[in-house]
Amino acid sequence: MPFLGQDWRSPGWRWVKTEDGWKRCEPFSPALENGNNQLNDISHTVIITGDDENEEVYNTEDCEFAAKKRKKDHFRNNTDSQCFYREKWIYVHKESTKERHGYCTLGEAFNRLDFSSAIQDIRRFNYVVKLLQLIAKSQLTSLSGAAQKNYFNILDKIVQKVMEDQYNPRLIKDLLQDLSSTLCILIRGVGKSVLVGNINIWICRLETILLWQQQLKNLQMNKQVNNGLTLSDLPLHMLNNILYRFSDGWDIITLGQVTPTLYMLSEDRQLWKKLCQYHFAEKQFCRHLIPSEKGHIDWKLMYFALQKYYPIKEQYGDTLHFCRHCSILFWKDTGHPCTASDPNTCLMPVSPQHFIDLFKF
Repeated sequence: MPFLGQDWRSPGWRWVKTEDGWKRCEPFSPALENGNNQLNDISHTVIITGDDENEEVYNTEDCEFAAKKRKKDHFRNNTDSQCFYREKWIYVHKESTKERHGYCTLGEAFNRLDFSSAIQDIRRFNYVVKLLQLIAKSQLTSLSGAAQKNYFNILDKIVQKVMEDQYNPRLIKDLLQDLSSTLCILIRGVGKSVLVGNINIWICRLETILLWQQQLKNLQMNKQVNNGLTLSDLPLHMLNNILYRFSDGWDIITLGQVTPTLYMLSEDRQLWKKLCQYHFAEKQFCRHLIPSEKGHIDWKLMYFALQKYYPIKEQYGDTLHFCRHCSILFWKDTGHPCTASDPNTCLMPVSPQHFIDLFKF
């Protein structure tokens, strides 16, 4: 069976041979499968009754047409648009070739890389949130209508996850603040056609963001009841070692508010000095020396002062990867069809900012 498509290298659609010839397999969906089972129970006619005098009889062709239209409406209204794609990778091409027409867009990549599942993985959660924040700041108008809808669906899942698990609400608050600020600016410039879709849709989305912000503001952290070993029971050197593992100054301050002992350890000058040296070059923090009352350098104030001028290093449990040999972007554990003799030598981790830069042409 020949492949009918734009690119002879891609797998294309799945086809099955039937008595009537070759037919294309539709993407699997439980809702559609149930609908098809109900249609299969109808042998040859469907009767829709209103009044007895006005009943209409539809033949098999009308029934099949209605089923196809129902499938189309289902995919159009389905909130989880990413389930349509089987592959969790995307080929990043920046120009047209004989095999590929057009180029890969940010919205297409956003739809294909399964971010809905990624937010359920604690290793990828911060990565996806940071990526959404960067898109909110500068790339929101670069997304297609479908990608924008997918963006807000994923954002809704993130908010619901934070409300249920109380995991890193500060990160989500920053994201929503940046997104609401961007939307307020874009809605004022709607006359310039900067947004895809009706203005009323975006006003509703902005109202939803404000509702999410209020919910996070009223979020009450659940008090853990545990009669076993707690963090306060650990020796001082172990608590100190935990603090030195943190790469975010706000996380250190938050942990220091738990107990007086942790507060004392979180105010250690050497801890904040190591944090400054990790994130910033020596030339950078030498320009912004902040002496304390005793004449020593206040490394804690230095860290937050430098954070305003220079970007800090980002750490993530898992990131997207880019294959330099295949020009494919993918999650490392899902893999991709690599043709290199040694695929591991071709892999390159992709930061959220690098992800955005890949689609700037």
